[in-house]
This record gives sequence, structure tokens and C-alpha cells, in this order.
Amino acid sequence: MTPFTGKKIEAALRDLPLGGLRYYASTTSTNNLALSWAAEGAPDLALVVADEQTAGRGRFDRRWYTPAGSALAISLVIRPNLQEAQFIARFTALGALSVCEALRSMGLRSEVKWPNDVLVDRRKVCGVLAETVWFGEHVEAVVVGIGVNVSAASIPDPARLNFTAASLETESGTHPGRLPLLHSILEQALAWRLRLCERVFIREWEARLAFLEEMVVVQDDQGNAHTGRLKGLGMDGSLRLALTSGGVATFQGGEVQLRPQL
Repeated sequence: MTPFTGKKIEAALRDLPLGGLRYYASTTSTNNLALSWAAEGAPDLALVVADEQTAGRGRFDRRWYTPAGSALAISLVIRPNLQEAQFIARFTALGALSVCEALRSMGLRSEVKWPNDVLVDRRKVCGVLAETVWFGEHVEAVVVGIGVNVSAASIPDPARLNFTAASLETESGTHPGRLPLLHSILEQALAWRLRLCERVFIREWEARLAFLEEMVVVQDDQGNAHTGRLKGLGMDGSLRLALTSGGVATFQGGEVQLRPQL
């Protein structure tokens, strides 16, 4: 796979209105770097890219495996305007929808495993981690971290996984270029951001939900398991579950985990 360089990335993204670019051949976590940059005043749409992450993070502080030359590891700094700041929970979906649309251009059908994973053929190829920088009670910035398994070498040892993983290479049978994929994801993120505050954003997110109308198990932040049929999303992005025990329960992202019922 073609090695990344800062100059190649700059050239590939020159037509996009980015607020800045920092590239690292190897780093601990692009989200950590982007959060620090944001706290120091990084402009809107500042981007951090790494060829390798040695301590990449997913939800629940799980390690995100990013060996050199095999994956995309990026973090985008977004400075929400006043309207966008009312929809902070949607920024995770912004990353996931952007990846889904980019994969569709490759001929791959993907789904969003609520709230933050992208699946191809029910296997995880991407994770999204959105984190915020606050000033008092106001959101100063949102960092949207996106990790995509591109080549087969990016797939971790199955013993380390809590959900089956795959790569774009194994799913498509080809070696997708990381630079065109990076450009496509960012292009889609810019387009979807324009619709972030609209009702259609939720409808499009819901239309891509994995396991929609299927039986799933949702574990809440207290460790309690809830079984039911996945019915879709509320307007705030919460998950709606028709419980087998009766009634409809809603869940926010946070510490909630979802898996299909076996």
C-alpha cells in the first residue's frame, strides 16, 4: 500500500476547505492530538492524520488497532455554530454516515451499528469516536475520530475483539487507495454537516441502521441487558427498542452497547 506523506495528503486534499493539517508517521492517538490542538485554538476543520497509532482509542477506552500502512486514522476538529451545538449527539453519526457514503462509491453496502460502528456484511470495518472540548457550559469544539480498516493487515487478532472485524480489502477483493478514500470521507463529512440540524439527518441515519426490525440485546450503563426489536431512532438520536417484556425503551449513546440476539 502506498505510504502516506504529509505532502501527498496535502496534494490529495487541496480542493477541500480544511482549516489545517497535521500528519504523523506514528503517534499514540489522533484524537488526543486533535483534542490538544483544539484546546490550543485549532480552526474549524483542522485535521490530524496518522499512518500508525500505537494507542488509538475507541469507545470505553478500548484500543483501536492501527498498524503502519494498513488503515485510515484521522481526527477532524469541528467548531460547532450555535445551531450545531444543540445537536452534539449527532456528530458521531456524522462520521459514520460519511464513511457509509464513501464506501457506497466503492460499491460496498454498509450499515451503522448504533451508535458508532460501520459494518460491511455485518462485520466491523470502521469505528467513530466523537469527543468534545468544553468552555464552561459551552462546547468549543468536537473532535470526530474515524478509524477504517483498509487492508487485511489492519484486522486485529480475533481474540482481542468483541465484534467480528473485517477490512475493505477483504470485503471488496481489491486494495482501495487510502488517499482517495480519505478525500471521499471528508467530502461527505462536509456535505452531511450542512444537514446535521435537519430532520432528514436522523431519517438517513435511521435508514442505515444495522439490525433494524431485528431482535437485539442492549446493555445499559448499569450493565443491565434489555432484549427487544430495534425500532429505529428518536429525533435526538436515541435508540428505540420494543422490549420483549412489553413497552418501548429508549437509550442514549454513552456507555450503551448493542449486539444482535444470538
